[in-house]
Amino acid sequence: MTSTTEQLSATTLLRFATAGSVDDGKSTLVGRLLHDSKSVLADQLEAVEAASIKRGQEAPDLALLTDGLRAEREQGITIDVAYRYFATPRRRFILADTPGHVQYTRNMVTGASTAELTVILVDARNGVVEQTRRHAALAALLRVPHAVLAVNKMDLVGYEESVFAAIAEEFTAYATELGVPEVTAIPISALAGDNVVEPSAHMDWYGGPTVLEHLETVPVSHDLTGCHARFPVQYVIRPQTAEHPDYRGYAGQIAAGTFRVGEQVKVLPSGRTSTITGIDLLGEPVDVAWTPQSVTLLLADDIDISRGDLIVPASDAPATTQDVEATVCHVADQPLTVGQRVLLKHTTRTVKAIVKDIPSKLTLDDLSQHPAPGQLVANDIGRVRVRTAEPLALDAYADSRRTGSFLLIDPADGTTLAAGMAGESFAGAKAAAAVETDDEGWDF
Repeated sequence: MTSTTEQLSATTLLRFATAGSVDDGKSTLVGRLLHDSKSVLADQLEAVEAASIKRGQEAPDLALLTDGLRAEREQGITIDVAYRYFATPRRRFILADTPGHVQYTRNMVTGASTAELTVILVDARNGVVEQTRRHAALAALLRVPHAVLAVNKMDLVGYEESVFAAIAEEFTAYATELGVPEVTAIPISALAGDNVVEPSAHMDWYGGPTVLEHLETVPVSHDLTGCHARFPVQYVIRPQTAEHPDYRGYAGQIAAGTFRVGEQVKVLPSGRTSTITGIDLLGEPVDVAWTPQSVTLLLADDIDISRGDLIVPASDAPATTQDVEATVCHVADQPLTVGQRVLLKHTTRTVKAIVKDIPSKLTLDDLSQHPAPGQLVANDIGRVRVRTAEPLALDAYADSRRTGSFLLIDPADGTTLAAGMAGESFAGAKAAAAVETDDEGWDF
């Protein structure tokens, strides 16, 4: 007889995020998922029941299972990203419940940046609103492979198929224009439990999966071993002891791909080449290592390598550049302006940079690009051109979410200003008008 631990270790893991406008029922949906999949401990449920009675509610308010901050419970909204871990016999889940208010859109970037699926909720009474389009745009920008449109509160529109069909058609058309690869629309009532875990008795016209059934069966690929191999150096290990007088190892986590002993590699940005002579994993030598293992690489040649350098296969090295073009989501309260001096953090490397240009800002209503906005404010999505003080080896975000992403940071106080995705933005958006910039006066 297999143990629960053995069963869980054999199941796959799905990371997914929920998003939607205010009062669309995200927290209630998450609470319903946890409750109906038997993933809530007895004392948690008792606490929720007690809190619900105290607030004068007859039935347990399942949203309280995720809205943990006092301000969230008082206002009945989600403010911060709430992570929840649960499992069924078929799959393990890491869920990021993201806020719905416009001013917290930036929190969705955190929650969805590592997600393989996004559940976007829509209130059946209101249909697709601006915040719905914003969340769809972010899911497309972050290259989330799967999207679920959960049309919630179907009980408040009489479980009408026509209401669901109209919303699903409008959203799917918009998402397709953005380049979202797959959209699955599901009519639900999170409060009543319709089509969340159990099929609804009120919507016999719907023959698709429930939310949980889709989460359990959607194909998920965690195999990054076939991607471009990338190893950001995090730490140089030099014990200089009697036992290891000449040991020089480069420690870090493999971001993508596979590395083997005997493989010729290149160190970026210097461009120096060498050969892997050893790989240490958990203190033991191995012949091959792959993402996301944390290892120490040993090279045949003594090369000046430090934190922030990138070790890649000599035959598959990305180009280095000091001119970065990317789409960013601005997450700070202070605006991002042309000419602003920032720090750019890419994997383990942080370099000085200057914002040379902000060619355009995305208008979510029609996906058009508003040229030359001059600045980006909180929750804006726009294109930027950044000049760095040192060369960087960025992949296109479309090729690698790990090595194609970066952060722009305020050098004065360390505040994160923007989350960036290198290369082209999502498919379907109209090209931004190019704005020429005078290079005079720049330090680098």
